[in-house]
Amino acid sequence: MSPALQLVVDDPATLEACRDVCRRVRAAGGRAFAVGGCVRDSALGRSSRELDIEVFGIAADLLRQLLGERFGLSEVGRFFEVMKLHRHPIDVALPREGDASPEQAASRRDFTVNSIYLDPLTDEVVDPFDGRGDLERGILRHTSERFAEDPLRVLRGMQLTARFELEVAPETVALCRGLSPDGVARERVFEEWRKLVCDGIRPSIGLAFLRDCGWLQYTPELEALIDCEQDPRWHPEGDVWIHTLHCMDAFAEERIGDAEEDLIVGLAVLCHDLGKPATTAHEKGRVTSKGHEPLGAELTVEFLKRMTDDRELIDDVPPLVADHLAPSHLYKQKSSHAAVRRLARRVRRIDRLVRVARADHRGRPPKPFDGFPAGDWLLAQARELEVADSVPRPIILGRHLIELGLSPGAGFRPILDACYTAQIEGEFATVEGGLDFARAVIRRSRD
Repeated sequence: MSPALQLVVDDPATLEACRDVCRRVRAAGGRAFAVGGCVRDSALGRSSRELDIEVFGIAADLLRQLLGERFGLSEVGRFFEVMKLHRHPIDVALPREGDASPEQAASRRDFTVNSIYLDPLTDEVVDPFDGRGDLERGILRHTSERFAEDPLRVLRGMQLTARFELEVAPETVALCRGLSPDGVARERVFEEWRKLVCDGIRPSIGLAFLRDCGWLQYTPELEALIDCEQDPRWHPEGDVWIHTLHCMDAFAEERIGDAEEDLIVGLAVLCHDLGKPATTAHEKGRVTSKGHEPLGAELTVEFLKRMTDDRELIDDVPPLVADHLAPSHLYKQKSSHAAVRRLARRVRRIDRLVRVARADHRGRPPKPFDGFPAGDWLLAQARELEVADSVPRPIILGRHLIELGLSPGAGFRPILDACYTAQIEGEFATVEGGLDFARAVIRRSRD
């Protein structure tokens, strides 16, 4: 046994439900332990919202009966029997056949830091692979050679190193080099990338680990960034890969805590310079990458589609890549309201774009960060125009055309599109002005 440890849980009701499970298992002659992330986080002094419990010494049918009558259950799992408690964020699992104790079961888990077992009733700890010691040393180490049973664990290592600022043990890096993601469901792959982007304190550590273990080859758009040079006057930090790592850490420092928003913006930061390797050239003693923004948007679509079918992400992230330089360009030119509205129409959310561009500007150490006045200016303009967090809302709608005597049909769309474009360009700003413009469009169409 290792020194005692108390389980730290966000919700007291969840902790009491956990202990209730453990008491019922013990009364039936078994033993239940909390394990995995909730124990790891408790050892670090962090609380958990979700708990994983592993049960030893009683059969599945009896466990199902004990828990079903008290909590209600949903069952999932391919290799393990996993019972999800209703009304509580708790998963209860049985070990694989042949694992009669935590010591045996621990060898099948991924990393030593996730292989610590804690009895919530006694605070006793079973830690056969010294996971607590590795946490104290800041080391991420695989538990056993069984690590290779699930190649997804490489990507789990990516996000864990970033979330807890861990150094990966050399023997673990070597083991990961022999694995590939072939056959791993892309939904599982994307979940690990989501955790890197949304939860990583220093995403750069996780990305550097992927490079060290050879897994960047499975994201060729990112691998191409390595050794892609940049003009040192604007990018003294080094190549595009190094710049991207700095940008991701800058983004992580300023996450807003909205998981959906942070994911969209973080992915755009990760992908913002994907177009540079194919567009970088030397011109008159300077390094340029003209046209990298639209090409980067195309490559972002390819990158995302390999991992997800999420239409919102595939629609929302690439426009931020395509226009990530726009805040600075518009600021230097002190562009018109029409230009700001056009930008809002393209990117859908100017507030997101400013976050991407701000991370881009911060990711150039030792170049001093000026606070990004371009972003402040653009946001002020967008808020004045009420387009900071949405596209411009069309003033003229189908019902207005009906009021002008038109019948709904295919002819509506060209008129509405013309009105919307004119609105964006500032030709009118009221319904009355829009109706006058629509009448003129209708007259021209009839001539």
